[in-house]
Amino acid sequence: MVHLKINNIPVEVPEGSTILEAAKAVGINIPTLCYLKDINEIGACRICVCEVKGARSLVAACVYPVNEGMEVFTNTEKVRKSRKTTLELLLSNHKKECLSCIRSTNCELQKLSNEYGCDENRFQGEKSKYEEDTSTGYLVRDNEKCILCRRCVAVCKSVQQVAVIAPARRGFHTHIACAFDSDLSEAPCVACGQCVAVCPTGALHEREEIDNVRAAINDPEKVVVVAAAPAVRAAIGEEFGYPIGTNTEGKMFTAMRMLGFDKVFDVNFAADLTIMEEAHELIHRVKEGGTLPMFTSCSPGWIRFVEYYYPELIPNLSSCKSPMQMFGATVKTYWAQKEGIDPKNIYVVGIMPCTAKKFERTREHENASGYPDVDAILTTRELAKMIKTSGLLFNELPDSTFDNPLGEFTGAGVIFGATGGVMEAALRTAAEEITGKPLDSVEFKEVRGIEGIKEAEYDLNGLKVKVAVASGLTNAKKLCDKIKAGECDYTFVEVMCCPGGCVNGGGQPIQSAFTRRQVDLRAARAKALYDEDSALTIRKSHENPAIRQLYKEFFGEPGSYVAHEILHTSYVDRKHKN
Repeated sequence: MVHLKINNIPVEVPEGSTILEAAKAVGINIPTLCYLKDINEIGACRICVCEVKGARSLVAACVYPVNEGMEVFTNTEKVRKSRKTTLELLLSNHKKECLSCIRSTNCELQKLSNEYGCDENRFQGEKSKYEEDTSTGYLVRDNEKCILCRRCVAVCKSVQQVAVIAPARRGFHTHIACAFDSDLSEAPCVACGQCVAVCPTGALHEREEIDNVRAAINDPEKVVVVAAAPAVRAAIGEEFGYPIGTNTEGKMFTAMRMLGFDKVFDVNFAADLTIMEEAHELIHRVKEGGTLPMFTSCSPGWIRFVEYYYPELIPNLSSCKSPMQMFGATVKTYWAQKEGIDPKNIYVVGIMPCTAKKFERTREHENASGYPDVDAILTTRELAKMIKTSGLLFNELPDSTFDNPLGEFTGAGVIFGATGGVMEAALRTAAEEITGKPLDSVEFKEVRGIEGIKEAEYDLNGLKVKVAVASGLTNAKKLCDKIKAGECDYTFVEVMCCPGGCVNGGGQPIQSAFTRRQVDLRAARAKALYDEDSALTIRKSHENPAIRQLYKEFFGEPGSYVAHEILHTSYVDRKHKN
């Protein structure tokens, strides 16, 4: 342990701690901009500078290690003046359109500028000029709002192992770019949106589809159907002041109806449907000698990662569409037929924690009815914005529930939003199918938790099933390399593109670097899903009565010809595609 003083307060912290960590231990917050815990610790922005007795200059608290007897001062006139000047220099080359910026009131630069009483016009001179990159259907990049904190670069490289963006040029002309300053659409980006989630300003944001959805709602010829992914209910409340990890499912359903959607279903239902198809496919591969291990296919960012970086493993991917796409396909075939509605007049909206879903809905073979399975994707943030701009007082809305028949779900469907959830849901069904008897316990806790890679082995009536779970593409890469090298004998592998799974997706509410230091977003949001699972009466996908009815009336059985035509898809080798 190391003993020091911060603002004359005695502190005792482990050796190797930084000043930033030591300050937190005694309730002192040192502001930061470039710092992102465990991801971007580079001391570049100089917002966290402090005075250290005996040091000849101010030091960056986020990287400066403590030592025995050190005396630190975090709030002197010299420190405040330095931070204010740094902020004003950042503002001098910043597109200052705060009133209309998508991140207004949730911008770390704006917040600090207000706190330090900055003069945005103190420094006048040349400003950088860049065209917005709107080349993709899922993300917009505006370098005129970028403060060069490099948080997006770090998460893309270190967390996701994609590294499609990096600093380019030097000095005043430094900017974040793809190779050769090409558009993002020309880079092997997986569309995960983690860069958006960590950006402290409005330099990165999703490609909004709110206007398209409102137009559909106002079109008298359209029947507009909406459904939210499991992870959305565990996070949307944060946009309205609820504590992180609060499940506001009931208010979300009510808000959707008040926005004018004709039917409010739930993607949890389709998660149960996915398990029926995926478990059947896994059992078929095991019994018939198919390609193993079989990979889950629910995460579109993960799918793009395989297509770009490991196309030789495409045969290992389950052919199942994601729950979102299965939902849309089922709405425009089964439900359309049941209700006597022409599918061309049905407009399906998915509420997703993910920006990659905006790309996924445009993939080939995602049009089972002859029309796109899903017409629009709103992120959790976009739904919250739509609620706010419609004047709905979310916190005061009464709770309600989903519409039937495509809304009913089980605990297995709920936990899809957390890393390990798809695996556990699949095991609940596959185990009973293989053994022919009910499980003593439906909980497979070995695959739970926020660890990057989890492994387990189960004995199902003599059949050894070895599984692995990975979240975040750094961990996915480790598993892919081991599988390619023949160093493991997994049967089934779940991969989620985003660390912690969908609860930490690129479309979820944005939390500041300070909040990320205080709370593990992944664990808090996942707990909300597991709590709902444990509270439900039916916790296995194959026991969902609405799913049973669907197969009885329409699909016949899992893996049938009709099911395969509507609920399954194919993939593309993007690495070698011209």
